[in-house]
Amino acid sequence: MNGYAGHKDDYLKRMRRIEGQVRGIARMIEDDKYCIDILTQVSAATRALEAVALALLDEHLRHCVAQAVQEGGDVSTEKLGEASAAIARLVRS
Repeated sequence: MNGYAGHKDDYLKRMRRIEGQVRGIARMIEDDKYCIDILTQVSAATRALEAVALALLDEHLRHCVAQAVQEGGDVSTEKLGEASAAIARLVRS
């Protein structure tokens, strides 16, 4: 079971809202809206995606990684490596 399973509906709602934001940005471009207004919306959508990513990472650390650490061994090492790589990707983006 994934760590986010208990909040799956909340994540899906957030993603649908972000999807709507992105469609709105595309419409703004189609309608030749002012570039600063478009950039403001892009920034808002980016922050929204980052918030989802951080929440999912938190769920992963609290559930998947914590469970793997309790089990120990190779599973623990693998899950910690995955978490570290995910953090690195978030920091680089």
